[in-house]
Amino acid sequence: MAVSTTSLYAPRALVITAPGINCDSELAAAFEAAGARAQSVLLETLRRRPDLIDEFDLIGLPGGFSYGDDIAAGRIMAALMRKNVYPALRGAIERGVPIICPCNGFQIAVQCGLLPGPSDDHWPAESAAASIALCPNRDGRFEDRWTAVEIPAHTCCVWTRGLDSSSAMVLPSAHGEGRLVASSTLIAHLSERGQIALRYGTADNFNGSADAIAGICDSSGLVLGLMPHPERFTRWVQHPRWTRMSKSERMVDPLGLRIFKAAVQHTRSSNGREVSACAH
Repeated sequence: MAVSTTSLYAPRALVITAPGINCDSELAAAFEAAGARAQSVLLETLRRRPDLIDEFDLIGLPGGFSYGDDIAAGRIMAALMRKNVYPALRGAIERGVPIICPCNGFQIAVQCGLLPGPSDDHWPAESAAASIALCPNRDGRFEDRWTAVEIPAHTCCVWTRGLDSSSAMVLPSAHGEGRLVASSTLIAHLSERGQIALRYGTADNFNGSADAIAGICDSSGLVLGLMPHPERFTRWVQHPRWTRMSKSERMVDPLGLRIFKAAVQHTRSSNGREVSACAH
């Protein structure tokens, strides 16, 4: 009988949700598939009780259209988070909690100051948020497509570091404001420090992001923001050509699941609770 790792030690994953968010269930399911126990909590609850964040080992900011993306994508939710939720998230990072922010979550993380994050020992939320932007796609349209992605050899991101290309290196993307804009100086800085976590593959940089960047992390490697949706590729049946794949191609986990498993494994190792699945 196979024993799931979740029956041994399953880290607790917090999914922060709010009006307009529509990928919270998918994000929670991805955490669960990777061996964590997920719980969705409304942002308004966390604004009243930011101490609840201390109870979790992993955190996710889901995609969607938070507060209708009024004013700009992610801006209202980011503004609501800054006062009392941001300091609690900072505390979580300082105790080693991995945080993933796909799509709208990436837009929120940039505008509230979680990304690109500090370059030294202080946390300048306002200056961090001003250093990078996620702008309308190059063609000015919402795009929904699968895109090839590449993981840089030199990255400090705990979510993508060490993942090889033994299976399909693709992820689904669906956004209208995902074009990453930053100065060449900042991009060089991020690259040098290993903070570029993911790039679009050759000819797949459909939104026109600088340096084909699809995702970045903070200097700790714990906070990952990316425009593609890894939570939408945790099962092979979600791949557009899965019925035409050979059995050997599907012997390894899909890329999205491997991203979540990497963070869960990091959390287990960091907590000294590393376990593996057993068979009897």
